[in-house]
Amino acid sequence: MDGRRRNPYELTDESPVYVISIAAQLSGLHPQTLRQYDRLGLVSPDRTAGRGRRYSARDIELLRTVQQLSQDEGINLAGIKRIIELENQVAALQQRVAELSAAVDGAAVAMQQREAQVHASYRRDLVPYQDVQQTSALVVWRPKRQKD
Repeated sequence: MDGRRRNPYELTDESPVYVISIAAQLSGLHPQTLRQYDRLGLVSPDRTAGRGRRYSARDIELLRTVQQLSQDEGINLAGIKRIIELENQVAALQQRVAELSAAVDGAAVAMQQREAQVHASYRRDLVPYQDVQQTSALVVWRPKRQKD
């Protein structure tokens, strides 16, 4: 979530609103197939207080993906489950990378601000040190004679 409070009545892709019969129609699958996928952990819809399944739009899309992988690609359900797990893991890692990148960017900005503060605090009455080259030249100093 982005930190804002959401309207509890606002529908999102994750809102569990579809009963199993509607989810079956929307996904093109039989309700018994949806129950089987739930038992196998492929698609796990939310549950009502009475234990009825409620599918979200994201669940419907996942059901279609499972069917496509099974029917068109010939992947067995165990393989599909592993694919889904890996895709979820990749998405979670991408989210974590984005969070860490934002944290690094924030730290870089803070460091630049602190560096600017340090430079602004320098004393202006001091002369920066410059390394002098060593030489073997001899300089003789003679004070001027004062006239009496």
